[in-house]
Amino acid sequence: MAELEDIVIEGSHKNFFTPNVNFNLQTGICEISGESFLENTVEFYQPLIDWLKVYTDEIKRPLAFIIKLTYYNTSTSRCLLDILNIIKEYEESDGEVVVNWHYDENDIDMEEDIEDYMIDTGLKINLIPESE
Repeated sequence: MAELEDIVIEGSHKNFFTPNVNFNLQTGICEISGESFLENTVEFYQPLIDWLKVYTDEIKRPLAFIIKLTYYNTSTSRCLLDILNIIKEYEESDGEVVVNWHYDENDIDMEEDIEDYMIDTGLKINLIPESE
C-alpha cells in the first residue's frame, strides 16, 4: 500500500498563477482554488492525480472534490479532465463521490466549461454559482 499524506499547497501569483490545493486524507475533502495558469501544468497536477489514484484504489473512503477556480488555462483544463475521469471511474466502482464546482455566476464561459466536463466524463458536478 502506498503511503499517502495530505497535500497542502499555498497558491502564488509570482511569474505564474499557482492554485491553492488542500487534499485531506482523513476527511476525503480535496479542494483546488484560486487561479491556475502555470508553466509546467502537468508537473504541478501529476502528484494530485497520483494521490487521487492511490486514494480511489486503496483508501476507498468517501471523496468530496471541490473546485473554486476563478481562472485556469487550457493545459490546466486537460489536467482537470484527467482528475474528473479518475473520480468518475471511482464512482462507477461504487465509490462515494461528490463534486462541487463554485464559479462566478456572471462567468458564462466557466459555466459552459463545467457543463462540457459533465458531458465528457458522465460525472454529476454540482454547479454552485456565487456572486462576487
